Amino acid sequence: MRQVILDTETTGIDPKQGHRIIEIGCVEMIERKLTKRHFHVYINPDREVEEEAFKVHGISNEFLADKPRFHEIAQEFFDFIKGAELIIHNAPFDVGFMDHEFGLVGGFPKTAEVCGIFDSLVYARKKHPGQKNNLDILCKRYGIDNSHRELHGALLDSEILADVYLLMTGGQTSLGLATGSESESKQEGDVGGIRRLASDRPALKIIRANDSELQAHEERLDLIDKKSGQALWRIKH
Repeated sequence: MRQVILDTETTGIDPKQGHRIIEIGCVEMIERKLTKRHFHVYINPDREVEEEAFKVHGISNEFLADKPRFHEIAQEFFDFIKGAELIIHNAPFDVGFMDHEFGLVGGFPKTAEVCGIFDSLVYARKKHPGQKNNLDILCKRYGIDNSHRELHGALLDSEILADVYLLMTGGQTSLGLATGSESESKQEGDVGGIRRLASDRPALKIIRANDSELQAHEERLDLIDKKSGQALWRIKH
């Protein structure tokens, strides 16, 4: 499964009032693993950035003056997101701006016609009802260091959102343990993809934790309790 974690920055809050996208940041994830491929661009909106928006992202009119217009990067951006599931925090905001921009260029379909859309804000509200669920709060809740995030930025926020999404939805699915070739996995004793130990194999040596190791283990569980609310190892079945 190919997913693209996406964020935008804009001149204001409503494209119907003529506001435009000024930054797009995306990172790619395949099978819940970041691939290091990304798409990032600043865009000249041909209008002023509102003061309130500038206070959020710090992107000035002067900085954007020599940047490309949206129509110059539209096809490259479309090709990057096409066919992927987009992970967006408060998706209606970003998708609304994207559809507006693509509509101004002409010849592009609506985003939802070519991409799946997963709204991580909606998901967070269902998982943590009655609580704040902005990106900063979610970073704190899941123990993600975002101390380098003084202002909003589309690429930085998409990278942070990728970490939040993986932790919020259960982590990475593949630990990369299957390193042997197919022929190696078909050895004697292998049934249904599970390699069984030979019956005459010597018993494994049992090494028990000492007091300091047990104390360190309990301290780690205390930390998990603090961050997640419940360490599974302490649940009595």
